[in-house]
Amino acid sequence: MNTAAAKQPLPRLGYIFLAAITIFWGLNWPGMKITLAEVPVWWFRASCVWFGAFALLSLSALSGNRIKPRKDELAPIIWCAVFNVCGWHIFSAYGVSQIPAGRASIIAFTMPLWASLLAVYYLQEKFSLVKALGLALGMSGLGVLIGTDLILLKEFPVGSLLMLGAAVAWAMGTVLFKRGGWDLPVASSIAWQLIFGAIPITLGAILIDPFPDLRLLSLPAWIALIYVFLGPMTFCQWAYLKVVHMFPASIAAIGTLMIPVVGVYSSSMILEEHVGWSEVVALGLICLALVVVLVIPSLKVRRSR
Repeated sequence: MNTAAAKQPLPRLGYIFLAAITIFWGLNWPGMKITLAEVPVWWFRASCVWFGAFALLSLSALSGNRIKPRKDELAPIIWCAVFNVCGWHIFSAYGVSQIPAGRASIIAFTMPLWASLLAVYYLQEKFSLVKALGLALGMSGLGVLIGTDLILLKEFPVGSLLMLGAAVAWAMGTVLFKRGGWDLPVASSIAWQLIFGAIPITLGAILIDPFPDLRLLSLPAWIALIYVFLGPMTFCQWAYLKVVHMFPASIAAIGTLMIPVVGVYSSSMILEEHVGWSEVVALGLICLALVVVLVIPSLKVRRSR
């Protein structure tokens, strides 16, 4: 960012979006776990991305936005689709199907670490002391959450590594989106990312997994599937990249650190996964990280005016 932009307070709307995606994406983890118990991974993800694509493209068109990308925008959109859609959706779906949903969300949200580091290289964002402190606090919170459960890397090595791959893919997609430099509206951009990503995912579904018998799905699976379609796949996809558009990529990524806390507690309530002292300590550390990175700098800017 240039000096003038750096002195501007972060948009209030960005904070509202961060709060909303924290809740909706946090609840997404037990929702995914419930659905994946009855729907094969590839068909689950294919249905998610196609629904999100058409919903966002329709909303963008009804809003009067441009929906057709220019030729020079196609390459960056496709690259974002490789990481944000194909990488994230497939790795995370396989990962959460193999390890507890709350723990999967914790590993996934090491994403801010990778995004902050990638943003320094690809976007020339300054890695300030405040960002470093906030990131250290947030990652410490995630570390406390993992705690002795690091033994999961022995018990579930594939699932844990898949979730780590999902985190790195999402981080790269975030940085590439910020770097894109297009003026295509966010909803249209995400819709085309989902469309380009849906094509190989659908081919994978046809080749790898049997088509699910929808008549056999339980009521909880249907409720969870509809929730994933409407919340995480439609609203959260749009709102998160709006935040990336408003904030520096590293701050937008660090702002998501509260999501795994919601994921852990909602998984405990819905799936009866265990919650102990480590979750409480982690909650305090992650809240402190958000205050350091998002609240304190904004207050300093307002006082200097």
